[in-house]
Amino acid sequence: MNRISPLFFLAFHLLNGLTINAQDARNKMIARGAQLELKTATYKAPPGDALSHHTSGYAKIMCSAVFITGLKPEFAAENVGYFTSPYAERAKVGKPVVDYDKKSVSITLPNGVTRTAIYAGDQGCVTLPEGSNSLNYSPVKVVRNLPNAATTPWPMGDVLPTDPMPSEIDRAKVEQAVKVAFEPAEAQTAAFVVTYKGRIIAERYGEGITKDTPLESWSMGKSLSATIMGILVGKGVYKLDQPAPIPQWQGKGDERAKIRIMDIMHMSSGLYCRAPQDPDYNPALGYPDHLYLYTGAVNSFEYAANLPQQWLPNTVGRYRNSDPVLTNYLNRLGIEKMGEVYHTFPQRALFDKIGVRTMVMETDPYGNFLTQGYEFASGRDWARLGNLYLQDGVWNGERILPEGFTKFVSTLAEPWIADGRPIYGGLFWINGDGGFPIPKDAYMMLGAGGQSVTIIPSHDLVVVRLGHYKGSQAGGVALNKAYSLLMEAVPEKKK
Repeated sequence: MNRISPLFFLAFHLLNGLTINAQDARNKMIARGAQLELKTATYKAPPGDALSHHTSGYAKIMCSAVFITGLKPEFAAENVGYFTSPYAERAKVGKPVVDYDKKSVSITLPNGVTRTAIYAGDQGCVTLPEGSNSLNYSPVKVVRNLPNAATTPWPMGDVLPTDPMPSEIDRAKVEQAVKVAFEPAEAQTAAFVVTYKGRIIAERYGEGITKDTPLESWSMGKSLSATIMGILVGKGVYKLDQPAPIPQWQGKGDERAKIRIMDIMHMSSGLYCRAPQDPDYNPALGYPDHLYLYTGAVNSFEYAANLPQQWLPNTVGRYRNSDPVLTNYLNRLGIEKMGEVYHTFPQRALFDKIGVRTMVMETDPYGNFLTQGYEFASGRDWARLGNLYLQDGVWNGERILPEGFTKFVSTLAEPWIADGRPIYGGLFWINGDGGFPIPKDAYMMLGAGGQSVTIIPSHDLVVVRLGHYKGSQAGGVALNKAYSLLMEAVPEKKK
């Protein structure tokens, strides 16, 4: 029987049962966490009704699917975005009402409360707080300063080379990898892009999807948040080992002031932010903070910054949205400290430099980026971002990410190793336990529903797989088959 790694479990939420070994590892994690938990740790669940939060997520997902990706409402309701709006919960509320003139989606709960998400232009879709009909900020136009993609060579544009593929590649196995990535149809693979030494060697899209279609990407956005932090580090705004200058932590005697930026990026801040991925997760304790940071329609930065400590920083690794949200908070503080425009900075400082045209970074109602998972981009644009890392943060001779940053994000975090899970780095996943049929040097941007950008330095490969959420389980199996074929098709880089 093939072993399903903890990475597969956390990233794709597919494990229906636990093997004996996995159960033992889980018990050890729980015991270790309990031993290290601070005696002063207290927890209070997020306010509000769980079904209303689920419906907030549902409205946002539907709005994004219709107005960003261009899906039909019936297809979206059935197939996308289960993470913040579980499929079973959708049957408990009214049918989504799509207003194409106002560009909004409204869904009514049995108690008469209506949750509404609106399309905010270049900031994507945002769910309004209950009882509100407007945002708490003015959406900002994001100008893309890029040449015509139709006449510009890849990777800055979309014109692909016509010369023969590198002779060392087994073309037949590459083509077979593409084929299996889309099988069976239940996998619902929407985009599959493979680059070798920066060149596209394989590419295919699902029905109705093109190279320009922005697709649900989920937690791949955590790695995007890390990338923006890397740019700020390169500009001297921050250092990874400095205490994080979160304003809410600067009061006298606040122990959270000792949490470093690198602790936050390692998902080891120690903040008490309950998540469904926690080994001891108990639904009876209330709606999880991890999801509330998407669906609460609150100031997400303020909420995350006011979470209490459960553990000392850099001791326990837990996959919790508090940490990427705080990374985004620091990004905003740093960008505005430089006098830059927060909402346009990623396009100007990153996307314009590497040819990204389709990225939509969504916000909470206060204009704070929720790129712990609310972002949309095409397969090719995710491949461009993956290649920035494959090239050690350098693009066209310009160093966009500082020296050592790609090594930082792709190096296993000590608290995760101590927890018996050598699978996480700096807001990137790592194949440190060999759970995937690719080399252990591979590191990944992973998102719920089977979204992934896989960087394999030893083979000069970047592999992008995006799919509709309902197909995630079959899609994960298909991707592993494609990985295996690609490892046979592309030789290991000579050392």
